[in-house]
Amino acid sequence: MMSVCLCLCPAVQSQNLVTDNVAVVEGEVAVISCRVKNNDDSVIQLLNPNRQTIYFRDVRPLKDARFQLVNFSDNELRVSLSNVTLSDEGRYVCQLYTDPPQEAYADITVLIPPGNPIIESREGQVIEGNETEMTCTAMGSKPAATIRWMKGDKELQGKSKVEEMYDTMFTVTSQLTFTVTKEDDGVPVVCIVDHPAVKDVQAQTYLVVHYKPEVKIVVEFPDGLPREGQNMELSCQAKGKPHPQQINWVKVDDDLPSHALITGPDLYIENLNKTYNGTYRCFAANSVGESYDDYILYVYDSRAGEGAPRAVDHAVIGGVVAVVVFAMLCLLIILGRYFARHKGTYFTHEAKGADDAADADTAIINAEGGHNNSDEKKEYYI
Repeated sequence: MMSVCLCLCPAVQSQNLVTDNVAVVEGEVAVISCRVKNNDDSVIQLLNPNRQTIYFRDVRPLKDARFQLVNFSDNELRVSLSNVTLSDEGRYVCQLYTDPPQEAYADITVLIPPGNPIIESREGQVIEGNETEMTCTAMGSKPAATIRWMKGDKELQGKSKVEEMYDTMFTVTSQLTFTVTKEDDGVPVVCIVDHPAVKDVQAQTYLVVHYKPEVKIVVEFPDGLPREGQNMELSCQAKGKPHPQQINWVKVDDDLPSHALITGPDLYIENLNKTYNGTYRCFAANSVGESYDDYILYVYDSRAGEGAPRAVDHAVIGGVVAVVVFAMLCLLIILGRYFARHKGTYFTHEAKGADDAADADTAIINAEGGHNNSDEKKEYYI
């Protein structure tokens, strides 16, 4: 008779070795972590890209003091590398001594930030309506940087060119072209460099835009309408860049009054009269161009202001007269209708039967006696 023996053994759990890639800025510290899940006391070690042992458990065979042990346990070997240089870049190996051995790989990427960006303009100053061109350069970065442009609070699109240098280093140049207006004068143009190793790296310049003058004529006095006998002063206000060097006054299609006085941007005319009516023009010029503004002068009578109230009085009187006439016409119509509806009456007293009397005396006697019984006759009048 055969006997069967069952052996209950614990199940063997698989060991998982994991690590992470590392990106580090040149000159800073990189940390490599080799982690084991369900370790059965197997040995962990860390190798460099040349497969030289950096750490075997908690012992460092490699004579590079930049490597330091951060943590060692059954489940982790963590090592730091200080003052990282571009030569430290590569694939590091976490190795677990099992049968067969297990390996996991950590790639160290060294980031090199670009130098301070340099922004240049094709010209120092631009005339409104013309195009300007600017370039921004970010040199010696790894990986290549990206460049953005801002004009005031508006983002503009430039054209970038990437040039590879030595040791996978890159220089990026962005070119920006746009048309300027006079509103762009003094507005900042900013070149912004984006790179994983740095933040908020930028350079800026300010636009200098030249534009022809903007001209406006302002009446300093008199207030209100100009009238005969008054004095007048017109001020020519001109703004431009550069500031207008020349301001001139003329009267269109005629000469200025003989006693008109020009002082700087102001035109002074005394004792106005109607012969001064016309268009007065102020010219302002700078190195960009010339502009002008017009003022049309019309001189009113000196008593023009007094006639206005009288015109108002006549209008009121005329309105009152019209109301009175209208009321009288209405009254006449009402009276006519009243008399048409109320008729007058009168009586003739003739003796009843007088036509049958023999003589006049008899007719009178009959009339007197028959007054109360007489027929009433009516006649109507209007």
